[in-house]
Amino acid sequence: MGTYLDARTSQNASLANSIAIPITVINTPQLFGQIGLLTAGVTTNPRVLLKGTVSVTLPLALVGITITIVRGTLPTDPKVYSATSTFALSILAPQVITFSAADFLPAITPQLTYTAFVSSNLLGTVRVGPESFDGILVSD
Repeated sequence: MGTYLDARTSQNASLANSIAIPITVINTPQLFGQIGLLTAGVTTNPRVLLKGTVSVTLPLALVGITITIVRGTLPTDPKVYSATSTFALSILAPQVITFSAADFLPAITPQLTYTAFVSSNLLGTVRVGPESFDGILVSD
């Protein structure tokens, strides 16, 4: 059974339609959440459970939205999770994208930093909220 060691939340926007941040560069990751988990007390089999939400409005075209989670702070750091959702031409309402990811046996440093990015393959996508990213570190 795992022992809880740390948990953090990055809450960029708590409410629907509370922000309006356009994604202005195609296929370029835009940060929407970042957490740092303290690793004091890690014994064996460390694992990090990550989850989050990002909401976007879409242009009137077929569009792909990609969520990427890295262990680190830059889009080029080691990827822990990546998924793309493709939305049809007829979707007009904001789309809420949720995800769940895990990082099993990460290399232990005094703090594990995770960063969540969102990108779009088409201009006209706008982040509207809510946006949330959180993680829990456990160890045996």
